Amino acid sequence: MPKMPDMNQMMGMAKNMAKRMEEEMDAINVEGNAGGGMVAVNMDGHKRLKALRIASEVVDPADIEMLQDLILAAVNDAQTKVEEKLKSGLGGMAGGMPGGFPFGAL
Repeated sequence: MPKMPDMNQMMGMAKNMAKRMEEEMDAINVEGNAGGGMVAVNMDGHKRLKALRIASEVVDPADIEMLQDLILAAVNDAQTKVEEKLKSGLGGMAGGMPGGFPFGAL
């Protein structure tokens, strides 16, 4: 049976992993699109919107609901992409902790 690291080692490993996770999240930049790119958003790994672009062709005062739907779809697309990047990028960090670390909840 492998020897378990002491509590100080585990705390140090957890701090290092948290720092790496923060750096990974800071480095993520995804673009979500809707309407064939007529609405696009940029989002970071913390799921904060950084930019929103709307093509003038989709701005119709008589159909504001369509524009709202496109914005929601673009934001949801970006959030899904962030989640995928986080799962693929951070899942490899589990090997550093004794017994692994459950990233399925991300």
